[in-house]
Amino acid sequence: MRAIVVRHFGGPEVLVLEEVDAPTPGPGELLVELAAAGVNFRDRYECEGRPPYRPALPFIPGTEGSGTVVGTGAGVSGVHAGDVVAWTQGASSYAEFVAVRAEQAVAVPEALEPEVAAAVILQGLTAHYLIEDTYPVRPGDVVVVHAAAGGVGLLLTQLAAKRGAKVVATTSSADKAALARDAGAAVTCGYDGFVAAARDLSGGRGASVVYDGVGRATFDASRRALAPRGVLVLYGASSGAVAPIDPIELMTGGSLFLTRPTLAHYVETRAELERRAAAIFTAVLDGALSVRIGARYLLSEAGRAHEALASRATTGKLILVPRRAGHAASSG
Repeated sequence: MRAIVVRHFGGPEVLVLEEVDAPTPGPGELLVELAAAGVNFRDRYECEGRPPYRPALPFIPGTEGSGTVVGTGAGVSGVHAGDVVAWTQGASSYAEFVAVRAEQAVAVPEALEPEVAAAVILQGLTAHYLIEDTYPVRPGDVVVVHAAAGGVGLLLTQLAAKRGAKVVATTSSADKAALARDAGAAVTCGYDGFVAAARDLSGGRGASVVYDGVGRATFDASRRALAPRGVLVLYGASSGAVAPIDPIELMTGGSLFLTRPTLAHYVETRAELERRAAAIFTAVLDGALSVRIGARYLLSEAGRAHEALASRATTGKLILVPRRAGHAASSG
C-alpha cells in the first residue's frame, strides 16, 4: 500500500509517499480502507518533533479519518467488513489502509458521506465538549471565538449562536469574516479588535468565555476581553505555546478561570465518545450544523496540505484522500 512516511523531523518536505506493507489488524483492531484523513496542527507538530508531540521515527502521521472496514482482529464484535467508521486519536492515518482500535472507531450513518465524517469527527467532538462541558454556553452569553473560519472555529460559532449566544468572531480576512457571519457570528473583527468588540457587545462587562485555539499571539488579549469570573478556554496553540502565567494575574484580571482542555479527557468512556459523535453526526444530517471542507489533497500532496495549514490562509477542514475518483487502491 501507499503511505506517507516521516523518517526525520522537519517541515512539509519530510512527508514522503512510500510503498509499505499494509498493516494486519491485531486483537481489538479494525483494518480500514481509507476514504479520507483529516489534516491537523497536531500532525504538523509531530512531523516537526515538537514536544510533547514527538513520536518515534520512522512513523506514519495522521490521527483521524474515515473509511470502510475490510477486516477485524481477534476479540472484535459488532463491527463487520463493509461497515463505514470514523476515528480520532488513532495513529498512522495518512495511508491507504489503517489499523484502528475498535474502541476508538464510531459508526458513520449511511446517509453521511465518509469524507464529511472525516472532516467533522475531531473538530466536531472538540466543539461539542467545549460548548457543552468546558464552558456550557447559555443564551445571552458574549462568546469570543478565535480563528472562527477554521475547522473548529466555524463549528463553535454555529453551536454557540444556536444556543442564543452573541459571538465575537476573529478572522484574518474579509472572506473569512463572511464565513463567520454566515455561521452566526454577531460581530466579526481582526485580532486587534476583539477586546473592544466583546466589551461593546456586553455593555462594557466583557465576554463570558473566550475559546482560544491560537495561543501565544492572542492569549494576553483574550484575558483582557473577559468579564469578571470569565473563562479562558485555551484549547490549542497554532501561533505557539503560551508563556508561563502567575496565577495572581487571574485574580487581578477579575477572578478569571483558565483551562487547557484536550479531547481525550472528554471521551474517557465509550459511551461518552458515542454520545458526542451521534450528536454531531445527527446535527450534520439534520442541517443544523454545516461542515466546510476547505480543500482536498491526494496522499502524495500531504506536504502541500501542511504548507496550506501553516499559511493560516485556509478555511474549514483540510483532508487527504488516497486516490482520485475512479482509481482503486491496492493493499499490496
